[in-house]
Amino acid sequence: MQIPDRDTTIHRQLVDGLTDHAIYMLDLEGHILSWSAGAERLTGYAEREAIGAPVTMLHELGPPPAEVLAGARQYGRHEGRVWRRRKDGGCFPAYSVTEAVFDATRLTGFAVVERECGETWRNDHARLAERQFRLLFEGVTVYAILMLDRDGRVTSSNPGVAAIEGYAPDEIIGRHFSIFYGPLDRGRGRPEETLRCAREHGRHQAEGWRYRRDGTAFWATVIVMPIREHGHLIGYAQITRDMTRRKEHENEILKAKRAAEHRYRESRSMSGFLDNVIGNIPIRVLVEDSQTGQILMDNAARSASSTAPAIDADTIVRRLRGRAAKTLDDDEIREMRIGIDTAEGAVRLKCRVMRVNEDAGGAANLMYLVEDVTEEHRAHEKIHFMAHHDALTHLPNRTLFNKRLGQALKAAEYDDTSVGLLLIDLDNFKNINDVLGHPVGDQLLIQVACRLRAALGDAAMLARIGGDEFCVVLPHCSNVGELEAVARRLIADMHAPLVVGEHVVQSGVSIGLVLSSADADNTEELLRCADLALYDAKRGGKGTCSVFHPELHRAARQRLEIETDMRRAYDADEFVLYYQPIMDSDRLTVSGMEALLRWHHPERGVVPPLEFIPVAEETGLIRAIGARVLMRACAEAANWRGEATIAVNLSTVQFDDHALVDHVRDALSSSGLAPHRLELEITESILLDASRNNIRLLEALKALGVKIVLDDFGTGYSSLHYLRSFAFDRIKIDKSFVKEICHDAEAQAIVKAIITLGHSLQIQITAEGVEHIDQATRLRSDGCSHLQGFYFGRPEEQASAALTAPLEQSG
Repeated sequence: MQIPDRDTTIHRQLVDGLTDHAIYMLDLEGHILSWSAGAERLTGYAEREAIGAPVTMLHELGPPPAEVLAGARQYGRHEGRVWRRRKDGGCFPAYSVTEAVFDATRLTGFAVVERECGETWRNDHARLAERQFRLLFEGVTVYAILMLDRDGRVTSSNPGVAAIEGYAPDEIIGRHFSIFYGPLDRGRGRPEETLRCAREHGRHQAEGWRYRRDGTAFWATVIVMPIREHGHLIGYAQITRDMTRRKEHENEILKAKRAAEHRYRESRSMSGFLDNVIGNIPIRVLVEDSQTGQILMDNAARSASSTAPAIDADTIVRRLRGRAAKTLDDDEIREMRIGIDTAEGAVRLKCRVMRVNEDAGGAANLMYLVEDVTEEHRAHEKIHFMAHHDALTHLPNRTLFNKRLGQALKAAEYDDTSVGLLLIDLDNFKNINDVLGHPVGDQLLIQVACRLRAALGDAAMLARIGGDEFCVVLPHCSNVGELEAVARRLIADMHAPLVVGEHVVQSGVSIGLVLSSADADNTEELLRCADLALYDAKRGGKGTCSVFHPELHRAARQRLEIETDMRRAYDADEFVLYYQPIMDSDRLTVSGMEALLRWHHPERGVVPPLEFIPVAEETGLIRAIGARVLMRACAEAANWRGEATIAVNLSTVQFDDHALVDHVRDALSSSGLAPHRLELEITESILLDASRNNIRLLEALKALGVKIVLDDFGTGYSSLHYLRSFAFDRIKIDKSFVKEICHDAEAQAIVKAIITLGHSLQIQITAEGVEHIDQATRLRSDGCSHLQGFYFGRPEEQASAALTAPLEQSG
């Protein structure tokens, strides 16, 4: 019998031990030659079913297998995201690496390593909306648009201000908008009256003389609208249009009318003069017989320069006749706006009606001056839409959402129902922007909005209130069960992958739910409760929903109390370090210590780390605490005898601090500790950020001479990938595997595989959570280099005594 090669056996154990990866070999034609236990677990195909089968049986979505093998053949390697088909018909996303295998210089086949990956992402903010609004603001030149603060001082202007009023942006910013009024109007307080009317009525429109920078006057139509945020006035928007030409036209008409009436009385032959004037002005003029309703004159057919719409005169007059008839009695000029549907679309008309007198004793007729203001109306509608909708998704924005929610709450008071609110947040959206870029993130938000809108239907109001947060209002909701049913449906719908360009993205959502009640009966309170419920959903695991309950208020207050106490504790120096020994497995002597942070609260006693560390990370206080921990741990270790190491844990938040490398350098310098005695422990979450910045920070730290340790190894699906991305000095096997090592075959295989992998990569291995002698014995026999756990010592405030003598050997 042939004795198997030792290295081959070890490699086979490693491959079969990695059950979270599918590892198999293909021949040159793409047929499966070998099949690992991880491949069977992920796909459901047994080894006897897979061997000899074409790899196409696994293909669901992504680059065709032939294209993948061609790429690996040409470049030696092909990697990317694909969708794989399971035996039961289901499918899953996977990250696949295919490498060409050579015998000397001859290609013999391909090695494939795949892992299941369900990536979700969270994102940031709405730059595209701001850009589109800015382009709209800066692109309009026929209107002078000013943004004013609450006192009427100019905060920004568009190019139309320079074109119409002659002021450059740097000349107008900070000045009061009353500079456009004449001295008489300013003396009468017209500017202040304008702001008051806009503030009280929501809009103020007026016509009158305004003045340019060079002192010339022009006739203007001015609209002033208040701008509110969360119900509070923050300023005004003023839109001005130069109507001088129109005013001149109206004056010409009035002059011509008076002249025609005067000359008509002198001689009927002069009536042609009025026809000539009216026939050549760019406004449609209709004259109606007040007794018969007959149209006596319509200049649309005779005027080549008229811009009036091609609408039947009788149609226009019928729409205006009721109000226009009053003009015959009081001789007032009336202005009306109407909308008429035509074959080319809806048309908006601005109409003025005046009385036209015949000869003395004759009946008076009505004159209609009709102007097409469709484009002006569309511009106002567009500005109004942009002010109330998100430019990226076209959903209602926070302003419109608050208004609609307030309306729903008022309606619920009358029919004795409640209003349901769902606050939706995309899980890990920030990763999409960091890895794939903001354009992909924006397109994902658009698709998410479409999918949510389709799932909700017309009964609910969906809004995007900022970044990757969406809100749903369910009016006339009777119970929490209805809310939960909607939330579960949305979570299920959002679990399906989305195709964004060339990327397949699976973006889940977390949802906070709240039902209006006597304790939560206004917009602000409902949003606050929904936000607390969303925080609870994310804390309990992403892709879930949580219903608000009063306990969340108490938990939020407790977090706030912890945050307040932590800031006081930092100043009062209440944080202390405990030390737990790390044992050399061969000699069973202390090789180093791990520094563990504890909080001695003067009233509550020792506060568990799980209560205050997350709050410290959320508030960013962990940066200052972490810097102090580094300084004290290095100072303590510098007094130890021998070469014992000190291990310090780093939070993911500390990697957002560009001063991290400086903190480590200062701790080493001030303490005099040799850099090789300092070990910095990180978790996979730091590398899961997929940011090259974190890798560069690790490289900079290692350049100081310190050691980098990967903690909780084996719990993440990308652990092996991380060992390729950075040269770690030590990996620590997660205690969940150590706990099961004596009675679980899979845990034994995983631990053995990790130890073997460490030996092959010349990386030291520390097993955490060793609590019993049989665990220590098993790990030592497997070749684990270091051990740590309660069996060898619990964390203590003093570490020096544990370093003076070796522990008694056991087993």
